[in-house]
Amino acid sequence: MITTSVLVLHVFLSLILVVLVLLHSGKGGGLSDMFGGGAGLAAGSTVVEKNLDRITVAAAVAWVFTTMILGIRLQ
Repeated sequence: MITTSVLVLHVFLSLILVVLVLLHSGKGGGLSDMFGGGAGLAAGSTVVEKNLDRITVAAAVAWVFTTMILGIRLQ
């Protein structure tokens, strides 16, 4: 029961991480340009990019924890 729910959470986090990474700006685009944040390029990252970074890191940390839990449970 616990293993199944952790596995479902792990798959969900994997999909979320893919979407979050694709939303990050590369050399010339991303989420900030999509919402008109191009003016903030001279001043560094926009608030949207900083929040996207925080959400991505939190999702990645949760993904690592679910990976470790699955590794222990399925051993």
